[in-house]
Amino acid sequence: MRPLVTIIIPFYNDTYVNQAVQSALSQSYSPIEIIVVDDGSTQFVERLTPFMPYIHYLGKANGGTASALNHGIRSASGEYIAWLSSDDIFYPDKINNQVLFMQQHNAWISHTNFNYINQYSMVTQYRAGVSFERMVDFYRCFLNANPVNGCTVMMRKQLFAYIGLFDERLPYTHDLEFWARAIQAGFPMPYLDEPLVAYRMHEGMGTIRHREAIQHEYAATQASVRTALAPIVAAMD
Repeated sequence: MRPLVTIIIPFYNDTYVNQAVQSALSQSYSPIEIIVVDDGSTQFVERLTPFMPYIHYLGKANGGTASALNHGIRSASGEYIAWLSSDDIFYPDKINNQVLFMQQHNAWISHTNFNYINQYSMVTQYRAGVSFERMVDFYRCFLNANPVNGCTVMMRKQLFAYIGLFDERLPYTHDLEFWARAIQAGFPMPYLDEPLVAYRMHEGMGTIRHREAIQHEYAATQASVRTALAPIVAAMD
């Protein structure tokens, strides 16, 4: 039997949420469970109405992306979990190809290439992800940057039992901190070099609206990640 995959879509006042949900429903793979976590939205909730028979809708008070992801993870039934932001899109073979890839590599967590799209869903850059020939080069990149796009990541649900959930104290850099924690715990993150996600750049995205706060938090998280991973990189060189 093929493993159940849970797609978690955190949602907060996002006009594109219907496109995200439709892309999850249009996957070539089955079985799939779709959980939309409404993080206290006051706008665009009606865009979910046509999809309600096909999704699990969870409402909660506003607490940020990390808390929304964790809420979805706790309710997930899937053996594998994928994260889809409500303004991004999964291409139809995303889940199918990544499940096969993870099974072939016996991976607990993996990530893929992606394309940039604009507000009209037009591709503005193909294959925007960064690939590394050696794992040590991938790990070294973490010392100064975040080379992993969160919406390309798939994880075994069991991973959270080993390293914990996303850190809800980090509104903007919970992803970077989690990737570093996984690496530090000895879980490699193999890279599937296929663009399986469309990452939307638009004026309303959080990385633009909260740029100053993100920069401040990122500096602190990056310093912590560098301290954690520098010895691993040094040992691999």
